[in-house]
Amino acid sequence: MRDVAIVSFAQSTPGLTDVEETETQLLFPVINEALDGIGITRKDIGFTCSASCDYLAGAPFAFVQTLEATGAWPPISESHVEMDGAWALYEAWVRLQHGDVDVALAFSSGICSRADISEVLAIELDPYYLAPLWLDPLSLGRLQAEAVGQEPPTEQPKYTDAAAAVILAAGDRARELVGRPAWISGIDHRTDAHYPGVRDLSKSASARIAGEQAGVDKAPVDVAYVSAQYPHEALILMDALGLKHVFGLATNPLMVSGLIQIGTAADAVIKGDASRSVGHATAGPCLQQNLVAVMES
Repeated sequence: MRDVAIVSFAQSTPGLTDVEETETQLLFPVINEALDGIGITRKDIGFTCSASCDYLAGAPFAFVQTLEATGAWPPISESHVEMDGAWALYEAWVRLQHGDVDVALAFSSGICSRADISEVLAIELDPYYLAPLWLDPLSLGRLQAEAVGQEPPTEQPKYTDAAAAVILAAGDRARELVGRPAWISGIDHRTDAHYPGVRDLSKSASARIAGEQAGVDKAPVDVAYVSAQYPHEALILMDALGLKHVFGLATNPLMVSGLIQIGTAADAVIKGDASRSVGHATAGPCLQQNLVAVMES
């Protein structure tokens, strides 16, 4: 396996709502900031992976337009995931393992304020049993909170508009770009059954397995950032990952939250605020899918 590190991270201003720009316009300065931070240009990127949601954008193949922010002409080597940006980061990490490119860009974007989030997320549920019920995030959150024995939430998460970008580099190239790379010592993602009725909602088997495979428990963790919409989700994740304290986001930028958490955890290592950090991303109903990354100095 090649040693791969996160060498740069940038995000849009936290808490944005009702932005007037397109996702491409929101992404352009964020990608520029990530590149400028380590003194490279778009031509230095060997592989690009983007993440977004066409349901959220309200148009088929909407992600193609966001490639304009990468300067995709002449054609570039790129891919896309219909997931949180953390999964784009994972694909970029896998691509760097091939050995023929040394620098990769992963980015994601989502403008939540133009959509009915309850409707968007309901449509993405199981089409036979859950979608016909039009279950919203608050209803699912209350079900899981009751399973944990916590006070059910009374309000839906605050959804915001956001964009984020992470640059990864392998081996000596990472050392050339930044004095203190955030080496990805472990990364893994797992999924539980989509239907909440067939699993124990008080626990997260997928987060536990992902944490074990990523090696969270192999050494002390200085700081951990998890994607949790509600307090009870943070408790479940702390138990699954074996952590005593975690940080989260006050808002929930769909498609970007996980990438921000991992990028923020990596930034703590790059800036010397931590020697070992954990970043987490989730997707699906009631913490169904979980990705865990461990970064070390």
